[in-house]
Amino acid sequence: MEKSKMSNLNRIFTRNMLRHFIEGNVDNIYSSVVRRYTSDADQKNNRELISEIYCELKNNYRNEYFYKNTLLNKLLLGVHSVNTTTALTEIAVAKSKADFVLINGKAVVYEIKTELDNLERLSSQIDDYYKAFDHVAVVTYEKNLQQLQKVLNSIDKPVGVYVLRKNGKLGTVRKPQRCTYDLDKETVFKLLRKSEYEDIIAQRYGYLPEVTQFKYYSACKKMFLKIPIEESYSLVLRILKKRMRIEKEKFVKIPYELKFLVYFMELTHDDYQKLEVFLERQYGGA
Repeated sequence: MEKSKMSNLNRIFTRNMLRHFIEGNVDNIYSSVVRRYTSDADQKNNRELISEIYCELKNNYRNEYFYKNTLLNKLLLGVHSVNTTTALTEIAVAKSKADFVLINGKAVVYEIKTELDNLERLSSQIDDYYKAFDHVAVVTYEKNLQQLQKVLNSIDKPVGVYVLRKNGKLGTVRKPQRCTYDLDKETVFKLLRKSEYEDIIAQRYGYLPEVTQFKYYSACKKMFLKIPIEESYSLVLRILKKRMRIEKEKFVKIPYELKFLVYFMELTHDDYQKLEVFLERQYGGA
């Protein structure tokens, strides 16, 4: 597939494009992709066209968005529930960024390796993730399993392995096992926003440090680091689980293809209504 075509497909399932959809703007990229990858567009609404475009990803260009959206639909919405489980994405952990994290009673980091990726950084990424989370898994494609196993054998940690099959089903090769000996208090602390570490410190100590603004962050971190790692890790998971807030009744009506985008956009009630109008609107072209 030509680079320009790949680039255009990549740009459909992005925050910027979703914002265009919500605002009802005519977008040249969207129109170009509709012309290239759908048929009889003028006879269909935008919901149908987005579904056809997504099929192109599934069949010919399984990019990171396709993997992430599959994980959210199959795991968060299929196995778990938005009522009991929270998903996070692009979480900075040491020198890496966790692609996808699910938190319920435990937390699992899912590192995605698509057909478009290589495994060069995988060892260091896994090492980083174990500093902040006690369950780590890799999600990849079937032909990559042998190469992946070689890398994992050299790591010697209980990393889970999942495979996203050609039919779109998520298969379990090996479930991740708990591993806590690499948990690092400072790395765990850096997962938190200011309001989150304040909540933990106030809950644990009953007060917040009374120091100058310049010294406040260091004082909070010092108090956090005194908490035993098992306890602090549990408190952090509890606070991270509260991070995402969605309008559940509206979210269930979002098309499968857009679930991942919408989940992480923190849309308002008005946004949901405008998106619904766009999806049901007959395609007008550009």
